[in-house]
Amino acid sequence: MSRTAVTTTALIVLVWTALLSFGGVAAETVMLYPNIFADPPTSLDRAREFLVAGGPADYFPPLGAAVILAGLGTLALSRRDPRLRWWVAGAVAVFVACEFLFSVLFFWPRNEIMFVDPPGTHSAQDLRRVAAEFVAGHWVRLAGGAVTAALAFTALLRHVRAPAAAVASGPTDERIAR
Repeated sequence: MSRTAVTTTALIVLVWTALLSFGGVAAETVMLYPNIFADPPTSLDRAREFLVAGGPADYFPPLGAAVILAGLGTLALSRRDPRLRWWVAGAVAVFVACEFLFSVLFFWPRNEIMFVDPPGTHSAQDLRRVAAEFVAGHWVRLAGGAVTAALAFTALLRHVRAPAAAVASGPTDERIAR
């Protein structure tokens, strides 16, 4: 398989995983969050009861790892192609910043308070405040997912529209004639 084919495949995997992540966050925003954060602490207790067999914590960490691995692999393959390198690097950087680091630093402590600590550990006022902070911060994650997917998709489009070999070899007689 040629390097171009491998790069194309890597870009497709990156775009696919980034879109799955963004779509998951978007779906969570409109389907789960109105129920989970409707009336804390009561709605948080209901969410604990509902999200027993599976939930966002089962879906997003493995998918996030897949996005990062696909991004790093694609970045390694495109490092010598300036048409792609910065788009892919931007996608990886935005994802790591908005989806991983922001989640670890901002969301994980709030998840502990709302869903891991035993019920009754925190006052209703604290739970409402933490839930409001979580929902407000969620828009950063949603925007980061959208930007990641858009940057990755832009890299894929740039790659398939003008393969590296065509760019490197310069104009051909056929293209000059057009």
